[in-house]
Amino acid sequence: MTDPTQLYIDGAWTDGATQIENRNPSDTSDLIGMYAQADAVQLDAALDAARRAQPAWWAAGIQKRHDVLMAIGTELMARADEIGRMLSREEGKPMAEGKGEVYRAGQFFTYFAAETLRQHGDMAESVRPGIEIDVRREPVGVVAIISPWNFPVATPAWKIAPALAFGNAVVWKPANVTPASAMALTEIIARQDIPKGLFNLVAGPGRDVGQRLVESAQVDAISFTGSVPVGRGIAAAAMQNMTKVQMEMGSKNPLIVMDDADIDLAVMHAAGSAFGGTGQKCTAASRLIVHSAIHDAFVEKLIAATKALKVGHALEAGTQLGPVVSESQLNQNLDYVGIGKDEGADLLCGGDRLEMATDGYYMSPAIFTNTRNDMRINVEEMFAPITAVQRADSYEEALSLANDTQFGLTAGIMTTSLARASHFRANMRAGCVMVNLPTAGTDYHVPFGGRGASSFGPREQGSYASEFYTSVKTAYVCAGEPA
Repeated sequence: MTDPTQLYIDGAWTDGATQIENRNPSDTSDLIGMYAQADAVQLDAALDAARRAQPAWWAAGIQKRHDVLMAIGTELMARADEIGRMLSREEGKPMAEGKGEVYRAGQFFTYFAAETLRQHGDMAESVRPGIEIDVRREPVGVVAIISPWNFPVATPAWKIAPALAFGNAVVWKPANVTPASAMALTEIIARQDIPKGLFNLVAGPGRDVGQRLVESAQVDAISFTGSVPVGRGIAAAAMQNMTKVQMEMGSKNPLIVMDDADIDLAVMHAAGSAFGGTGQKCTAASRLIVHSAIHDAFVEKLIAATKALKVGHALEAGTQLGPVVSESQLNQNLDYVGIGKDEGADLLCGGDRLEMATDGYYMSPAIFTNTRNDMRINVEEMFAPITAVQRADSYEEALSLANDTQFGLTAGIMTTSLARASHFRANMRAGCVMVNLPTAGTDYHVPFGGRGASSFGPREQGSYASEFYTSVKTAYVCAGEPA
């Protein structure tokens, strides 16, 4: 097989202008490999190739696109153990999560394979006699995809699959922290019978390759997942060319625990939401808003559950929390622990760097109590195994606290009251609301996205993805009278 540490441009694997090192966050002595980085010339070549290839892919028809996407998805699911192990090795999530992510990535491709066969238009009557109207969707053209490191296979999959399904070409810039995952997905796509240049992998530094990509007039649409500051910069750059944008950014997800909740269930979902994936999820519950009547009992049980979590090497059996992804991420997390203390919050457990059998970026999950909504640990996205507990004396106060944020991705409530659950579903300002469920965990066939600073542009996933990856065309036809 071709060296899988290269770039993939115009149907060929190629060396980059430079290389970066990729190390295992569970064991920093484990060098995974050296991975290619593109320069401006290589990025421009990828964009030119995508522009040339896209019309042929659209002309290939829906059956061809269905077959290609189905093959990609089927292989991902069949190789979930193998690729998932590699993903866990470089990103740090436990193997079960890594394998599950790869399998879910395959499901995105098989779902959108089926969507290719459901591309229906509309017919409309004209207000003028003798005229027929039809409305159809066509591809936007060349799509730039910029994906994060925390879900290095699943997130690009839910972007690449609909882009290809609806007839577009792709230039993908993955996160530099997880290049091996990008190579694995690219290797599968590259072996398909697709036009040369239709799909391109162009890794590189954001300040150079990423900025040039989003500023390019060759790009018709940009799908981005990452931080709010970077997203704002992309939106500003895209506006210069009136490029279509879809952005999933920050979050500060609340989980409300009411006085009528099943406390044991609430603790299980709170711990899973806050610390699953080592807290490195945009859907993590970093704010726990707990009714005063059960606050102390809930916190006591949450501390016990948190201390029972096994932190360890991502590839070791029984590990529930792996390391954080990098040293810079770990340092940022520890800084937030210090910020929480300085702001007057009570650190009841965790928040320490852990020494393990291997040198890695390990941290004990942390719980703060006695927090307020104006504290930075309740305002800023930390992307860490840290959660902050607040008291609320009523449902109304809890809902007000939950909505007091610039973000609005996911939110949850634990309650046995149908009235409260229904009111919360209608009045919580978030793109996804959960009742008696974790804030993390969504399905692949329905839309995903948020409000406020969490999202901008059309929704991702499900049939709603067509809003971003296609352009609507309305045709008026006057056939005349038959001779």
